[in-house]
Amino acid sequence: MLLKTKGVPSGVNTLIVGRVTFNPESDAEILIVDNNIPKYLERFKIILSTGIQPDPFDKPCVHSIPEIEHLSEGDIVVVNTDGVINTLYRTNSYHNFLLFTERCNSNCLMCSQPPKNRDDTDYLYNIHSQSIPLIPKDCFELGITGGEPTLLGERFFSLLEQIQIHLPDTEVHCLTNGRSFAWPAFSDKLGAMSFSRLMLGIPLYSDFYAQHDYIVQAKGAFNQTVQGLYNLAKHNIRLEIRIVLHKQTIPRLLKLSRFIYKNLPFVEHVAFMGLEHQGYTPHNIEKLWIDPVDYGNELTEAITYLSDFGINSSLYNAQLCTTPQDIWQFARKSISDWKNIFHNECHTCVLKQQCGGFFASSTSKRSTAIKPFTVDLTK
Repeated sequence: MLLKTKGVPSGVNTLIVGRVTFNPESDAEILIVDNNIPKYLERFKIILSTGIQPDPFDKPCVHSIPEIEHLSEGDIVVVNTDGVINTLYRTNSYHNFLLFTERCNSNCLMCSQPPKNRDDTDYLYNIHSQSIPLIPKDCFELGITGGEPTLLGERFFSLLEQIQIHLPDTEVHCLTNGRSFAWPAFSDKLGAMSFSRLMLGIPLYSDFYAQHDYIVQAKGAFNQTVQGLYNLAKHNIRLEIRIVLHKQTIPRLLKLSRFIYKNLPFVEHVAFMGLEHQGYTPHNIEKLWIDPVDYGNELTEAITYLSDFGINSSLYNAQLCTTPQDIWQFARKSISDWKNIFHNECHTCVLKQQCGGFFASSTSKRSTAIKPFTVDLTK
């Protein structure tokens, strides 16, 4: 699924954020047309067109856009000066997120979106501070991701405050490595917001500090993350632990579950997550890849251990055919719709609708156990 397209810009001297519409009578900010570009609709910030720019035309526009079918009425986009149009929010999706920054203070072996060492704070803050007030009030859930969102510093809290004000009924899930919260001033500031609809998803990859630090490629990360979790717990911040399943985490998986229960019993949720074959993963595949069918026993022990002790647990990014049936109850449809696919074998599977499917990147690395079910084993 497209989240970006590009046309030929004309008169676009600054980035423009707004809701798109196909209706000239709409109160949206950005009008999409075909070959006939209206000249006198001054209330629109910019015109987007699949056709050729008329001459003369004195209003900002992006024309000759090859693909625009992925945009729906009310979607929020940012139009850049080079003609690139990025989708920020899709009205017909439950998988919306805000990318706060591409910078990160970790460098995880399996990072699906490798960090970029450039200061994008001004650019992304400008975009999100304009887009958040435009998001529909009935938005059910909104994700925050990076990079590491907390690297925005004060602007991290500023954007959270905007979300809290403009989207008071929206569940907000923020992915963070948690290291910034090791400093009490940072965790105290979040606690003072009393943001009850916010949950932080924080990765913890091992009960052994050196193993966690190796996986995230950052010395001292384990101690900072655990201290951050404790600092956040003092303020009753809702917390989720995330564990990516691969060759480095599987051997100590049960020990990690025990560590979480004994030392972090205040967490609201633990997510065991299948590996995404993207970003750094292909480059570190020998250090990471283990066929999901080969770690079924370890996963079953770890997830049932937590569940038996009352800690809410889920399995993300997994397929039913590669997962022991004993833990199907924990499997969730978690892969974002814009990168969720099924393989050819899946088309005849009677459990396809119950299965979470695959990452689009799985076409280059996949389990040997993928097969269609001919009998509904859930009945």
